[in-house]
Amino acid sequence: MLDGGGMRHATLKRGFDLLAPHYRWMERVLAGSQLQKCRTRYLPAITEAKRILLLGEGPGRFLAEVVRFCPGAEVTCLDSSAKMLARAPDATNQHVTFVHADVFEYDFPRERYDAVATHFFLDCFRPEQLEFLVPRIARSIVSGGAWLLSDFRLPPTGPSRWRASIILKMMYLLFRAATALPARQLTDPTPILEQNGLTLVQRHTANWGLLHADLWRRA
Repeated sequence: MLDGGGMRHATLKRGFDLLAPHYRWMERVLAGSQLQKCRTRYLPAITEAKRILLLGEGPGRFLAEVVRFCPGAEVTCLDSSAKMLARAPDATNQHVTFVHADVFEYDFPRERYDAVATHFFLDCFRPEQLEFLVPRIARSIVSGGAWLLSDFRLPPTGPSRWRASIILKMMYLLFRAATALPARQLTDPTPILEQNGLTLVQRHTANWGLLHADLWRRA
């Protein structure tokens, strides 16, 4: 299903390793605080979570907030880039486990996590990869557990759609050149999430509809 996946994912890991020293300042220059506001929009919904899984966390901006808002939680932070994980904040006051692994090879435990977060992560993958990955993540969430998701989106109509389309094309060209990103364009994961027993509780959009933050729950 993921033909040639091993080689492509190895290239992807190397690409994000190269970006790791520059990721934070690039985000500040290109988006200011908007991405972080999306990441933390629904953080209050998981403050009682006991076990939390962060996927594709990168340099750890959301992790730092989880440590602060969920002091009693056991946090697993998984990323395919060792250099991204190395730049994550010190979390000695928190039960945090850093896992350097390919998400497609990770053995997701069943119904273990009260909350999962994928911020600006699912946009990296092609539709068939999401159809493979989303069910595995969904099964790892306990009944009633939360999935926090932030990502880019293509507004339905009008000038905001034209603007977003241009920005997304430029973004995918840049990241494919830098990291060998599998995806060539944005795939809306909403129908795949719904097919796997998740219900959208709330959605917030920002930046003229280019960004969204979601709170999903597993039925």
